[in-house]
Amino acid sequence: MSVSEGPAARLQTLFEGHRLTPTQRRIAHSMVRRAADVPFLSSVELAELAGVSQPSVTRFAVALGFDGYPALRRHLREVAPPERGAADRQYNEYQQAVEAEIENLRHLAEVLADPAPVRRAGQLLAASRPLPVLGLRAAASQAYGFSYFAAKVHPDVRLLHEGGSLLQDRIDAAVRAGASALLCFALPRHPKEVLDALTYAKGAGLTVVTVADSAFAPVAKASDLLLPAAVGTGLAFDTACAPMLLGRVLLEAMCDDLPDAQARLEEFDAGAVARGLFVE
Repeated sequence: MSVSEGPAARLQTLFEGHRLTPTQRRIAHSMVRRAADVPFLSSVELAELAGVSQPSVTRFAVALGFDGYPALRRHLREVAPPERGAADRQYNEYQQAVEAEIENLRHLAEVLADPAPVRRAGQLLAASRPLPVLGLRAAASQAYGFSYFAAKVHPDVRLLHEGGSLLQDRIDAAVRAGASALLCFALPRHPKEVLDALTYAKGAGLTVVTVADSAFAPVAKASDLLLPAAVGTGLAFDTACAPMLLGRVLLEAMCDDLPDAQARLEEFDAGAVARGLFVE
């Protein structure tokens, strides 16, 4: 996925084409999430941010083709001189969490500067009859929210929000009914059964579109089209404003490829009025 030339975008470009270990993907994800601060961080600080050892940061820099982490940091300062004005403000822990989510949304805006991947995803989802939507554990609410609205414009949306032995059965049923694509929301911590389900879906012939917290997420290898949207990690539980917004953007793109989407929405609104469904 190509993105505009912001700090996070330049980091993504730097990492592309390199075979990274899971630990190195974790470092890369942490750098993208804190793109504006990375040129100022020591190897020890970056290691603490990513939850890895300092030697792992050094090996990561070497894997990218640099002599060591200082050379990588010099490169980042040369290609993207950062502005630290906002970063120097003093925020309490709750404000910091909000600021981090704002930065995640800015990064998402950079990603969406190239709308082609989202438009392609919208085409795939609109064409699938039925459309299975997968999201387990932390991602279940994202899958539910997407499915709730998608059902208003798509003729057959099937929510897969419970794991277990029946999950593959439901994927098989969707394939037999004519499904051609599956949408997955995958958020940390990534359940193994999500990766297993995506691998199974691909083997069954489905095109897998995934919204994940990072282009380096474990589900990337089981996805045909991965759309990244970072999560916030500053609170006890992750926050997922960017993945939710990306889900709504995907809905918009899908509607663009459903010629009767507007008619379906108008029909729903008329029925809602007749039933007194909402308080005006």
